[in-house]
Amino acid sequence: MRARCAHVNCSDNGAARRFQRPTSFRQPRHRVKGAALVMKSGHTMRQTLFAFSAVLLLNSVVQAADARPNILFIFTDDHAAHAMSCYGSKINTTPNLDRIANDGMLFTNCFCTNGICGPSRAVIQTGKHSHINGFMTNGDRFDGSQQTFPKLLQKTGYQTAVVGKWHLSTAPQGYDYSEVLIGQGPYYNPPMLLNGDKKPVKHVGYTTDIITDLALNWLKEKRDDDKPFMLMYQHKAPHRNWQPGPKYLNMYDDVEIPEPENLLDDWSGRGTAAQTQDMSIRTTMTASDLKLVPPGGLSPKQLETWNKAYEPKNKAFREANLEGDDLIRWKYQRYIKDYLRCVASVDDNVGRVLDYLEEAGLAENTVVIYSSDQGFYLGDHGWFDKRFMYEESYRMPFFVKWPGKTKPGSVNHNLVSNLDFAETFLDIAGAEIPADMQGKSLKPLVLAGPSESTDKTPAPTSISFNQNLLDCTQPDFRDALYYHYYEFEANRKTAHMVRRHCGVRTGTQKLIHFYNLEEWEFYDLEKDAREMRSFYDDPAYAERIAELKLRLAELQKQYEVPDDSGSVPADPPSMHSKPNAPRPGRNNAKKNAA
Repeated sequence: MRARCAHVNCSDNGAARRFQRPTSFRQPRHRVKGAALVMKSGHTMRQTLFAFSAVLLLNSVVQAADARPNILFIFTDDHAAHAMSCYGSKINTTPNLDRIANDGMLFTNCFCTNGICGPSRAVIQTGKHSHINGFMTNGDRFDGSQQTFPKLLQKTGYQTAVVGKWHLSTAPQGYDYSEVLIGQGPYYNPPMLLNGDKKPVKHVGYTTDIITDLALNWLKEKRDDDKPFMLMYQHKAPHRNWQPGPKYLNMYDDVEIPEPENLLDDWSGRGTAAQTQDMSIRTTMTASDLKLVPPGGLSPKQLETWNKAYEPKNKAFREANLEGDDLIRWKYQRYIKDYLRCVASVDDNVGRVLDYLEEAGLAENTVVIYSSDQGFYLGDHGWFDKRFMYEESYRMPFFVKWPGKTKPGSVNHNLVSNLDFAETFLDIAGAEIPADMQGKSLKPLVLAGPSESTDKTPAPTSISFNQNLLDCTQPDFRDALYYHYYEFEANRKTAHMVRRHCGVRTGTQKLIHFYNLEEWEFYDLEKDAREMRSFYDDPAYAERIAELKLRLAELQKQYEVPDDSGSVPADPPSMHSKPNAPRPGRNNAKKNAA
């Protein structure tokens, strides 16, 4: 177990302090022996003292490095903030995630720059927008030779590791240890790539458990106890197609999950993009999504357990012969229960890691951060998936626990983004932030207390939170955020067929430009938190919309965004083509359950 300055317990009333001697204070044996040899060889006392002074200086430098905090970044895939009890979920509880949020600071206005898995991860690695880091859509290959925050942390003496989902096509660089899924990776029995080796290591079991086992094994057995660490502990769950672990296959069986009020949305209040997407619960979900067929890749015992849980439920569904809205509602229940079952496993496993940090004496000097690559539609607007700039998928959960630094039970409403994460990690570690990174360090917000200023970003209306939390929102941090989604092509179908768009969000309003359609949407989030109707054509907002168009242009200039207008025709061949052929080697039950 490493002993650090975090083990110094100081009370405010000046009572006695307990101090455990850090191991880095112990002079290495070979250095002491060397000093003794200097004295025997007849060197002067001045030279001997100089040698000892050099040793002490070196040890003080090591100790200063050891005093820097560890960083544990817990990252999930598609975990919507409104599926966490710390964000006021009405459909589930997440007691272990709440442990982090309740002991630290909850951010209510954290948003992604490009709402899809790989691009979000590339932004976090680089602190740069997608068009700068080169990873704009899933299927791109990340240029690992470019500057990334883990490489910079390594240079300052941090030990770095990443475990779990990577999804950037190339091997991780800047990590002392990596063991990552291949692409998306399966929910069961995942092959994983160890330290960039192309020969997979086969694991048997549930992927959420295995990723946690690997993270704990690295913390316990493989890390260098004399260095601070940065561990990216990254889950596949709860990504589509939401396969629960064995422990939770029957969770919620006797419960009806509340429906979102706009489950049966007809999208009439929005434009072409919302009306032509392919991500609806009504028509897009497959038999595989709905577990009407078992997943591939299970062992015989796993398959037996799976069928025992799902076959009775599937039999009842087939006998019911549902149609219309009743069928949509059944699909929603099946989808959301499986999604929440996956979340429950994530929460359990996060608890395992938090428990270890406490047991090992690491908790007091470890910054714990939780987030997800973007949000997700949980039946909102009748959808699943993400991509759009609408609130449910645009918002990222984000909360930080830094013992002795963050105020427990605090909340922050400033506009922040995954563009800020790399800068924040570097700032927490005391490392220099490169000038070409495009975000802002959130460390000043994490450390801040309440502000007397009234000129602050207001609390959002589109997400819930405990109103008794201490408001630590700060003035003059950021007035607007920029968003840009690219994954839509002219000559081939892309996942869910969401049109390219960019936009700007302030504390209370949002302007979205579907530029290849030449359609705009404007939302007043204070009056229409669920974004059911665009007010773009409302004369009452004309002046404000003009201001937001100027702000959007300013952000595009600031971030050096290339003009993508005309990249895809308004009515491209892809809108009329057949679905792409299934990828080889995957379980593709494409027949709809309806």
